[in-house]
Amino acid sequence: MKQRFCLCFTGLLFSLTVVAQQNTDIFLASLTTENDSLAIGKIFNISNNEGYDNQPSFYDKENILFSSTRNGQTDIALYNIKNRETSWLSNTPKGSEYSPLKIPGKEAVSAIRLDEDGLQRLYAYDFKTGKSTEILKDLKVGYHVWYNENIIVSSVLVEDRMDLVVSNLKDRRNHTVQKNIGRSLHKIPQTNLISFASKENDSIKIKSIDPISGAIKDIKVVLGISEDVCWTPDGTLISANENMLIGYHPSHDKAWRLLHRFDEKEMYAISRMAVSPDGKHMALVSQDPPFKIVQQQVDFYNAGNLDAFVNCYDENVLVSKFPADTMYVGHKKMHDNYSTLSPDKKKYNVKVVKRMTIGNKVIDQEKITGNGEVTMQIAIYEVADAIESMTFIFDEKDSPNPEPIVQKQLEAYNTRDVEAFLATYSDTIKIYDFPNNIRTDGKKALQKGYADFFKSTVDLHCEIKNRIVINNKVIDEEEITANGKTFNAVAIYEIEDGKIAKVTFVR
Repeated sequence: MKQRFCLCFTGLLFSLTVVAQQNTDIFLASLTTENDSLAIGKIFNISNNEGYDNQPSFYDKENILFSSTRNGQTDIALYNIKNRETSWLSNTPKGSEYSPLKIPGKEAVSAIRLDEDGLQRLYAYDFKTGKSTEILKDLKVGYHVWYNENIIVSSVLVEDRMDLVVSNLKDRRNHTVQKNIGRSLHKIPQTNLISFASKENDSIKIKSIDPISGAIKDIKVVLGISEDVCWTPDGTLISANENMLIGYHPSHDKAWRLLHRFDEKEMYAISRMAVSPDGKHMALVSQDPPFKIVQQQVDFYNAGNLDAFVNCYDENVLVSKFPADTMYVGHKKMHDNYSTLSPDKKKYNVKVVKRMTIGNKVIDQEKITGNGEVTMQIAIYEVADAIESMTFIFDEKDSPNPEPIVQKQLEAYNTRDVEAFLATYSDTIKIYDFPNNIRTDGKKALQKGYADFFKSTVDLHCEIKNRIVINNKVIDEEEITANGKTFNAVAIYEIEDGKIAKVTFVR
């Protein structure tokens, strides 16, 4: 049984504890704002580095600071927009730097340093010499922002949470303002206020604080679970929701509005963001999209790199045979199954023939060559920070061509001919959400769901973007238009006795 899996990269990031992080990159785009609209120019990767590249901030309008992995540690990098060149501001062999920011009024940068012995403190780094000095003693700073050259607002790690602390460097006083906050701290343009993310009742609310008076006011509850925000120079608050940027201006918006939607293949899950002081550029952080992580595993398998191959997966990875028959679980079993994999002992080579991507799922048709034979298989990957599950469909036997009946079903769907559509299905048709959550049971239930839908949806149309045929199964990547909206899905059709007996939707 030939199987192969994917690798994800890890790095260090602190929130409340040191945890493994997915591979992230920093992208830069030109930015134009006019009449409450935001135009994003062509984006390009400015870190272009395997590992953890994150936490961008603008040193000035032409230079971007960020944390970047090199030589097994995370150092402060500086990217020049005009020259498109990266230089390094720190080199700490026994530690790593995170969240670099320009120190007001100085040619220096502040950053949180996490040493190998676990000590986590805020340091200043001279821009020219790289020499470091500790700024805040006895505070385990997670994230910070400068109010002015003497006052710092920080999220400080306390037990299992982060608290908002205002520190005065002149008199060495630290004042805790609020408990249980998030990581996003920013100066609000055109004000003397700092914004922070307050965690309240399972929601995240952006608030403002005046570090001098201590006055706190509500701004807006964010959508979803993202706590990462930034501000444009005109005072628009920007948040990210997966591959979308949304905006809210406190003076004239009542709700969040969509600013920009990226193609998932270029920006999959946006987290940190920063806007240049002149508002002409935007830096964004995105983790690797699922298809890229899956492709990496193909490359590592074909290279015979066992450690990279196995370390890709979630520790409790679930490997199954479609739809949900467990084959094995976990790293140890996977490592045992592929213990002979090495550059000189590798028996098989994998080539991706077709690939479908839907949300966090990747479906690959794979050609396996080795030991004098060629076989085909399907692998369905579910990806988060690592690959959490993989489900196989093996090419086990010859079967009649299942494609004609599925094509006939498609044509009836597009002409909204309910009788011809239903005629392609068996009386006992079952429709599932992947892997095995049943939605529809029997042709009568199918008819009830589609008859009125066909009548009322005059613009209904389904276009096949990609198709895979294996055994008695047809896997279609579908783009569906209905009631003026377009959405995508993947459908796995299973044919028995010339009829569609089962459909599994992957969303």
